[in-house]
Amino acid sequence: MDQKKLKTTRRDFLKTTAIVGSGYWVTGSLHAEESSSANEKIQVACCGVNGKGSSDSRNAHRYGHVYAICDTDRNVLDLASNRFQTEFKYTDYREMLDQLGDKIDAVTVSTADHAHAVIAAKAMRMGKHVFCQKPLTHSIGEARQLGTIAREMDVMTQMGNQFTAFNPMREAAHQIRAGQIGAVRELHVWTNRPLWPSTKSRPESIPVPESLDWESWIGPAPYRDYGAGYQPFNWRGWWDFGTGALGDMACHTCNLPFMALNMRDPISVEAESSGHNRDSYPERAKIRYEFPEHDGRAAFTMYWYDGGNLPPAELFADVTLEIADNEGNKLKPSVSGTLFIGDRGKMYATGDYAETGIEIIGDVEPLKVEYPMVADGDPDALQSQEWFRAIRDGSHPPTSNFPDYAGPLTETILLGNLAVWKANEPGSTSHVEWDAKNLKPVGAPDLEKIVQREYRDGYVV
Repeated sequence: MDQKKLKTTRRDFLKTTAIVGSGYWVTGSLHAEESSSANEKIQVACCGVNGKGSSDSRNAHRYGHVYAICDTDRNVLDLASNRFQTEFKYTDYREMLDQLGDKIDAVTVSTADHAHAVIAAKAMRMGKHVFCQKPLTHSIGEARQLGTIAREMDVMTQMGNQFTAFNPMREAAHQIRAGQIGAVRELHVWTNRPLWPSTKSRPESIPVPESLDWESWIGPAPYRDYGAGYQPFNWRGWWDFGTGALGDMACHTCNLPFMALNMRDPISVEAESSGHNRDSYPERAKIRYEFPEHDGRAAFTMYWYDGGNLPPAELFADVTLEIADNEGNKLKPSVSGTLFIGDRGKMYATGDYAETGIEIIGDVEPLKVEYPMVADGDPDALQSQEWFRAIRDGSHPPTSNFPDYAGPLTETILLGNLAVWKANEPGSTSHVEWDAKNLKPVGAPDLEKIVQREYRDGYVV
């Protein structure tokens, strides 16, 4: 049977209530009014309710009804079930979706990176709307696949990249589009990550804590014994589970450039790293991307820096914006940020999200531009609200939807890790030519296992 015909009657019901006007949404507000019927609330299943999943599930509770929860830590599950007053709690997302599929409308995915794609794909193929934390996927191929599934199933999707719903960032992106600093030729992006141990050998095997479903936590990744260096946070530093400093933060720091420059389909990437053992990520890296001319936008080069690496100091000689660190020291550049260099000026955005200041440098006046404004308030909650509104009416997909935005952004970001994988010797440099249309590293078949990974039995995308 055509998968599109397998949508639940609840989806039609929710759209109908939106059309007739349930009075559910308050324009410009962060608060949802009570629905006249419990059935009108969007029923959400939350996968991962600790860490970032804690705020994602709170937002789901704010705008819908958390019907079921899934987490591999039973202690976390018990606390969350009390918070949301739900009896439906699971450690395996497959069991949850198979048993409750006809009771839920939407799924949030706030797990470790390696599980994003398998959970999101299963939910979408069941006709569920999906919110998934950044980076959208663990591999480049998965990002393309999730966008395809979202289109086929006609579901509303969003990547959790919260400052996408932040007016100063949106305005700056549209100023760049309008020619604020002329044609952008260089882009520099940097982060203070990693904040976890890097270039480490695997920890000693120890007994799995009673509260942890380790088999479900491993999920689609190659199996390994439990150790103290994986869960609940340091998984970001391991190739099998995380995506390193680049995957952790570039979806945030490159959000403004992506919106401004339609930063997709690079043709090559080059990396220099401090070295790594191809099991854990390096302590630091520099990555260079080359982007061709695209739809009238000039070709440009992007430079990424992590692990204490920073752009050349001379690039900031004419910058006046100084941001204080936690000790009150004035920094230039800030510990994370973005610098656009155009042929008529520069734009400097500080912080992970351009949230601590934006400066236009050069003999140019700030352009007045139109852009899709959002309400004032918490960008995290505002972005979640955008997803719930889209589920209600279906006419305006969220900005960071899988096919048009989150998928291409994730593809671009994760391409850098192909070059990092090759640059595994200390101080080594690698170069990868990229065929974006076919998702192929040119002349490097050994890298294809990084582009599209294999899964353990029982897991598919």
